[in-house]
Amino acid sequence: RLQEYLAQKRFIHGDLAARNVLVGDGLVVKISDFGLSSDIYHRGYMRENVGRKIPLKWVSPERIYGGGRCTIKSDVWSFGVLLYELVTLGGVPYPGMTMRQIMDKLKNGYRMERPDDCSILLYDVMKRCWKWKPVERPSFSDLFNEFDSILNFDADY
Repeated sequence: RLQEYLAQKRFIHGDLAARNVLVGDGLVVKISDFGLSSDIYHRGYMRENVGRKIPLKWVSPERIYGGGRCTIKSDVWSFGVLLYELVTLGGVPYPGMTMRQIMDKLKNGYRMERPDDCSILLYDVMKRCWKWKPVERPSFSDLFNEFDSILNFDADY
């Protein structure tokens, strides 16, 4: 729900990844490392500073190819990669690939394959997070509602 809240406040995290998710007492989940975050209230996006290092395996195409333009939907892309990390119990995204290979393959439509222990439902969510065009990605509110109904469906068994 935190990402949904941040999106409503027009705030970009900028580095959403498993390494920045903390689990505290009572399984309370907290997001850390807001070093790449930005308030996008006025423009609706931010631009990367030249020379700023960014974690490419979690970065959306518009940040790589769009002049560093970063929106809330860029965080949605990263959230899809975070889901991959969770399902693979900390697996490294794009295993065995160099940064150049990742960039070239993404541009040609490649997306990570469904991990072995990943349900088709969850993989479909991940693939929607990885849509090339930001406007085609779900919002964090949409994702929250979808996960809520998936969890409620599973609870009926």
